[in-house]
Amino acid sequence: MWAGLAQVALVLAALAVVYRPFGDYMARVYTRADHSRAESAVYRVTGVDPRSEQNWGTYAFGVLGLSLVGVVALYLLQRLQPLLPLDFGRGAVEPAMAFNTAVSFVTNTNWQSYVPEEVMGHTVQAVGLTVQNFVSAAVGLAVAMALVRGFVRVGTDRLGNFWVDLVRGTIRILLPVAFVFALVLIATGVTMSLRGGVTVDGQTIAQAPTASQEAIKVLGTNGGGVFNANSAHPFENPNAWSNLVQVFLILLIPVCLTRTFGTMVGERRQGHVLLGVMGALWSAMLALIWAAEAAGTRPLEGKELRFGIAGSSLFANTTTGTSTGAVNSTHDSYTGLGGGGALLNMLLGEMTPGGVGTGLYSMLVMAVIAVFLAGLMVGRTPEYLGKKLGRKEVTAAAVSILAVPTVLLVGAGVAAALPGTADALANDGPHGLSEVLYAYASASNNNGSAFAGITATGDWFQASLGVCMAVGRFVPMIAVLALAGSLAAQRGAPVTAGTLPTTGPLFASLLGGVVVLVAALAFVPALALGPIAEAML
Repeated sequence: MWAGLAQVALVLAALAVVYRPFGDYMARVYTRADHSRAESAVYRVTGVDPRSEQNWGTYAFGVLGLSLVGVVALYLLQRLQPLLPLDFGRGAVEPAMAFNTAVSFVTNTNWQSYVPEEVMGHTVQAVGLTVQNFVSAAVGLAVAMALVRGFVRVGTDRLGNFWVDLVRGTIRILLPVAFVFALVLIATGVTMSLRGGVTVDGQTIAQAPTASQEAIKVLGTNGGGVFNANSAHPFENPNAWSNLVQVFLILLIPVCLTRTFGTMVGERRQGHVLLGVMGALWSAMLALIWAAEAAGTRPLEGKELRFGIAGSSLFANTTTGTSTGAVNSTHDSYTGLGGGGALLNMLLGEMTPGGVGTGLYSMLVMAVIAVFLAGLMVGRTPEYLGKKLGRKEVTAAAVSILAVPTVLLVGAGVAAALPGTADALANDGPHGLSEVLYAYASASNNNGSAFAGITATGDWFQASLGVCMAVGRFVPMIAVLALAGSLAAQRGAPVTAGTLPTTGPLFASLLGGVVVLVAALAFVPALALGPIAEAML
C-alpha cells in the first residue's frame, strides 16, 4: 500500500512542479502575436493568413474540414498499405476496419479492433496514425482556446484563427514535449527500432519505432498502442518508472490547462476551482478502483506483476478519466466495482481531468450549466466570468452534454438487442452488458480503451462504433464553438452584489455536484443492470 501511495505522490509532485510554468507557457503560446520561422513557413506553404481571424462558424468549418480530410487520407493509407515501404507484407486493411480506424484516430479515440503488430506496417503507423495523434490533440487544444477567448473577448464575433491555433499547438507544445519524453522513455527501456521483427528460436518477436509513438500516444491523450497489449506490453511499458512517466504525461496538459485558463481570463483562482473539482473526482475514483481491486478474490488477475494493483489502478483511473484509452491491465478482469469505476470515469464525460483540450472545455460547459442552475434557484439571470447565460448559451451547453449520452445509450441499446451480439461477448449476464456499455462509452467519449471481453470486428460494431466516435467528438465541438461565439459577442456584465462568486469552495461543490448529477441522471439505469448488479451478485 505504501509503495502505491508513493507512486501517486510522485506523480502529483511532478505535476505540482510543472503546473505553473507549463500552464503559463501554454497561455503565452495562444496569446502572443509573433510567429516562429517554422510556423511562418507552414503558413506560406498552406496559404494561411495568420493575421486574419474567424467567427465561430468558419472556425468550426476548419475543424470539420481538416478532420474529414484526415479520415479519407488515413483510410486510403490503410487500403493502399501493400504499395507502401516497411509494410512487411501485412496487406491491405479490410474496408470496415480501415473506416473504423480512420475515424478512431482522427477523433482522438484510438479504438483498435485489430492487432497492430499483425495488421499495420511502420509507414501506416508513423505517417498515418502518429501524425493523427499530433493533429487530433492539437484540434482539441484549439477548440478549448476558442472557448476561453469567448469568455475573454467583448463585443466581437472573432475567436482567433483555427489554422494558427492548430500549428502553434503542434509546433510549440506537442512536438517538443513528445521529443523530450521519447528520449526519457527510451532511457526507461521502451524500444525503438525500424525492424519488422526479430526471430528467436523460430518465433518472430515484433518490433517497431515504439518510443516516438508512445510519447505522443500518452501526451496527446490518444491511447492507441503500437502492440496489441498496449501499455501492458514490455516494449511499450517495461517497468514501474516508465509506467509513472506515462501517467504523468497523460495528466500533464489537461491539468496544466486549468492554469492556462486562469491566466488567460485574468483570474487564476477560476482555474484553481476547475482543478479542484477535477482533482477531487479523480481522487475519489482512484480510491474506488484501488479499493475494489485490492479486496477482490483474485486481485492480480489481468494485471502485470511489474505494476501490481496500485500501478494498474492508477493507470486505469488516469486513462479512463482522460480520453487516453491506453491500458496496462485488462479491465475486463477487474471486479464489478473496479471495472464499474473505470466505466463511470468515461460516463462522467472524461473531465477528471479529461483529454487534451476536451477536458477543459467540457468542464467549462458544466460550469455554465452549474451557474445557470444557481440562477434558477435565486430567480436571477445567471452570469459567468462577466457573461450573461441566456437561451442561446444554455442551449449550446445542453447540446454539448447531451450528444454523448444519446449516441452512447442508443448504440449500446441496439447492440444489446441484436441476436449476434451474444456471440461477440466473452461473458453473459451483467458482465456481458458491461462489456457492451464499456465499448460504446469508450467510443462515444473518444476514450478508446477496451474491456477486452468483446469481439468488435464485425461490420455492425465497426460501423456503429465509428459513428459514435464521430458524433461524440464533433457535435460537442460545434456546440462549444457556438457557445464561444455567443459569449464573445456580448458586451460583458458588471459584477454586482447578486453575482454568484465562482472562485470559492461553494461553487466548486456546486460544479462537482452537477458533474455527478448529469452522469447519474443519464446512466444510473444502465449501470444498475451492468456493473452494479455484478458487484451485488
